Amino acid sequence: MTDPTAEPHYPMDRQCPYAPPREATAVREAGTVPRVTLWNGVRPWLFTRFDDARTVLSDPRFSADKSRPGYPLSSAVALAETAVEPTLLVMDNPQHDAVRRLVLGEFTVKRAERWRPAVRAVADDCIDRMLQGTEADLVADLALPVALTVICEFLGVPVEDRDLFRTLTHTMNVVAGSTESAATARQTLQDYLEDLVADHERHPQDGFIGRMAARHLPDGTMTRRQLAAMALLLLTAGHDTTANMISLGVLTLLRHPRSFAALNTAGENTRIAADTVEELLRHLSVVQRGIRRIAVEDVPVGDRLVRAGEGAIAAINVANRDPERFPSGEEFDPAARAHGHLAFGYGPHQCMGQSLARVELQEVYAAVARRIPTLRTAVPEEELRFKSDMAVYGLHALPVTW
Repeated sequence: MTDPTAEPHYPMDRQCPYAPPREATAVREAGTVPRVTLWNGVRPWLFTRFDDARTVLSDPRFSADKSRPGYPLSSAVALAETAVEPTLLVMDNPQHDAVRRLVLGEFTVKRAERWRPAVRAVADDCIDRMLQGTEADLVADLALPVALTVICEFLGVPVEDRDLFRTLTHTMNVVAGSTESAATARQTLQDYLEDLVADHERHPQDGFIGRMAARHLPDGTMTRRQLAAMALLLLTAGHDTTANMISLGVLTLLRHPRSFAALNTAGENTRIAADTVEELLRHLSVVQRGIRRIAVEDVPVGDRLVRAGEGAIAAINVANRDPERFPSGEEFDPAARAHGHLAFGYGPHQCMGQSLARVELQEVYAAVARRIPTLRTAVPEEELRFKSDMAVYGLHALPVTW
């Protein structure tokens, strides 16, 4: 039996592809807060309980700045990222809130809802293509095309370049990959987007980049480089997490046929789709290596005092199954209405694009259930390849038939 008081290496290995590592779950169940050892020998505290994770993500005495000495970086690839233009993910206040206020109006629930017909049309088009045959790869034929097309159209980025974005993002997110390759991929995408920002500045266009260029470049509140860095964050994070949630979520629904059938029969009952999406987000929590911070002052978190200069990891995939907050805990139960989870983070760095992501997931899951009710996997479950080697969990491929 795993000793939850021992100092483990982090991240731990999964035993079940549909659940966090047992070792991390045992830590939460024991109520302990251990130090863990990372790839580079740094020893941050690991927080697995829901309330503790929220504190780590919301207390301003924890910094998101990866360049601080002792920050619990996830990999050598993450270390290389400290040399590039900072994004909102690594900014602290007051800089973070000042930049976030410049763009927050683009990410309201009302604006996201306007995208629902477009998302539905993209999903239906992908499904039309799939149904021309008898088998498909749900990752390559649905999840990635939908997520990439929507974020490209949202940003005002040429959709025809989406394969380039997919390739570069993949290179940047392989945790054990080449730091040189990841840095080159990031710089290539940054340069591409800076050129695009300049083009939008000269020739105003609709879309996030065009509107931000017209609004903030003339008065200097943003530079081309800063706007390109913002677009890079939205382009990579905005499609990668959503695409992985689409494929992994569909697989989970196929393993729970009643929930899949409920989406098919829901009709215009949007609450069923919304509750299903929230439960999938909570249950799967595809950000699998935790959200990391470093204390800039002594901070009490539950019964643990984190000293200034010490790192902290909020293991949101484990915290989202904390039975103290979610009675269903390890179970998948859309009827539990598990809203208020940490899948999009918490506090000042909570994901801005969460409303659009919710619209995408609701529309895609509902479209699959409605149009392909006989959907099933085309290979034995043990042949599926999961993304344990990536920053965001999911499936490398999902062969399906109907």
